[in-house]
Amino acid sequence: MTILSADELKTLIEHPHSHCISLYMPMQKAGPEIRQNPIRFKNLIREAEERLDAMGIRHTEAVNFLQPAMELDTTDFWEHQDHGLAILISSDVFRYYRLPMEFQELVVVSDRFHLKPLLHLINNDGKFYILALSQKDAKFFEGTRSGLNEVEVENMPKSIDEALQYDETAKEGQFRIATSKGSTSSPFSRSQPGAFHGQGSPDRDKHQEAILQYFHAVDAALHEKLRDREAPLILAGVEYLHPIYREANTYPHLIEEGITRRLELFQPEELHAQAWPIVEPLFHQSEQDAMELYQQLAGEGTGKASSDLKEIISAAYYQRVDSLFVPVGQQIWGEFDPDSMAVDLHPEPEPDDEDMLDFAAIHTLLNGGTVYAVESEQMPNDTLAAAIFRY
Repeated sequence: MTILSADELKTLIEHPHSHCISLYMPMQKAGPEIRQNPIRFKNLIREAEERLDAMGIRHTEAVNFLQPAMELDTTDFWEHQDHGLAILISSDVFRYYRLPMEFQELVVVSDRFHLKPLLHLINNDGKFYILALSQKDAKFFEGTRSGLNEVEVENMPKSIDEALQYDETAKEGQFRIATSKGSTSSPFSRSQPGAFHGQGSPDRDKHQEAILQYFHAVDAALHEKLRDREAPLILAGVEYLHPIYREANTYPHLIEEGITRRLELFQPEELHAQAWPIVEPLFHQSEQDAMELYQQLAGEGTGKASSDLKEIISAAYYQRVDSLFVPVGQQIWGEFDPDSMAVDLHPEPEPDDEDMLDFAAIHTLLNGGTVYAVESEQMPNDTLAAAIFRY
């Protein structure tokens, strides 16, 4: 199973192909209702076969096309599920995602993957980082709403012993700084060691200074890894290490709130469970700002904002949309002709139709805009779509 991320979504967006199949279904995680999961799955597969048949694909070819998804139908697969399941299939792509939100049951067959149901997760999953530190260990994680992945950081020391090579004088409380891998000199200097003096015995002060130098080495490695990044970074470790690391830190997006606990007591799932409530509010702020700007522009009548779906579809295709709001659980079926800029909307999906809300969202993203997929009741002024234009 592939982890859903903004980069993964971009790959899928940039993968137009004939007969892209997108399947979405809610999942039951416990109780007798879990028996409905494979039944619902088989019904969606059958519906996808019918859609392919309606498009002139021979039945045997349709069955073969869907075979990778059908092979998921095992007891082990159904025993390990989250609240929602998404499956994407084309001739050269097969992805499935177990995701922490319920989806409306949906089958879409088009020349692009139907991705609007995933945008809510991407918008609000925003990438974040965790630096988990102890004197004996240092780990770096990339996280989203869905979970954490541990990531290797080149030249980052794994412990204070690796960062600081102690010699015989260490018995007297002295130390020397290890040279970082691939370098001929220390990547840091002993900056402001006096910040910790006067708080205890000389031996304690010297040990805190050693920790500070270790953290300078960690920060130097992360500085290269996170150059030009803007995702928030959370610090995790026992409480007394936090102010020492903040003394060494140069990453501007280290957030104030951290996780204070001994690292050996953490499983990645527990670490994620504590980190997500810290970062989640940060990912809603840009959505709130865009909503306020839309309301302001719509009220001014300048033409810089619109809720006219046909105008928005054309504008998204021609790179005019800067920000777009769409309801995550609704579909408006139809076709767009880029030559005439005509938009035909249909009450029910026809064989070559696609969800025009999804069309507008994907083209907004392809053209560098931002899409906010929200619940229907959160749409501004109960509209089907709302856009802020670049011009």
